[in-house]
Amino acid sequence: MEIPTLAFVFVFGAIIGSFLNVCIARLPDGRSIVKPPSHCPKCRTFLAWYDNIPVLSYLVLGGRCRSCHVRISPLYPAVEVLTGALAVALFLRLGPTLAFAGYFAFAAALVVITFIDLDHRIIPDVISLPGIVIGLAFALVSPLVTPRDALLGVLAGGGTLLAVAWSYQKLRGVEGMGGGDVKLLAMIGAFLGWQSIFVTLFVGSVIGSLIGVALMLYEGADTKLAIPFGPFLAGGALVYLFWGERILAFYFGS
Repeated sequence: MEIPTLAFVFVFGAIIGSFLNVCIARLPDGRSIVKPPSHCPKCRTFLAWYDNIPVLSYLVLGGRCRSCHVRISPLYPAVEVLTGALAVALFLRLGPTLAFAGYFAFAAALVVITFIDLDHRIIPDVISLPGIVIGLAFALVSPLVTPRDALLGVLAGGGTLLAVAWSYQKLRGVEGMGGGDVKLLAMIGAFLGWQSIFVTLFVGSVIGSLIGVALMLYEGADTKLAIPFGPFLAGGALVYLFWGERILAFYFGS
């Protein structure tokens, strides 16, 4: 793959990442992602186009607003770089195809969900519920999953976590998993098929356990420390998207 092509794909992904930042900032509050235009969160000054170039503008301005000089969170360029990197990785895997467009949209949704869940402990229905429907429709043309596997993925993903959440609440008397996680795993199943559920849950649980233990030790907290599970499910889904076939082949010895 030629470097100029990959550079173009990265820039495209970073531009989408800039839009994802708007979604991450506004969706939890129910604000429009279309208007008003991008502006400084402190002084509310609208950003000129040259102050809104992904990554580059942040570096040129030293991570501060041009008008009021308040420091801007480094998460903004981080999201842009991450989205650009995901675009390149998916392009290398799928090429300039409809599959690339569909799975890049899926990955972008996971990015938004991850950062919203980390900050607000919610997974917006406005992403996960339409995502289930779009994933089922996309299965009609996807080379990675059949419509049957996608439908089973929705049932297996949503049903598995729903059963886990119900069992945990019955045993412990408290809610251990939110409905947002259930809908997210159903969306993952729609895009990746029922085969992805085991890998997504396993990888997500392992990563979540490691980080959870580290946080408990760092903060001196007990096992009741609450951490969002959505980002770990998103990470497990991306692991499956890129390496799922190899993982299943290794596990089943084929």
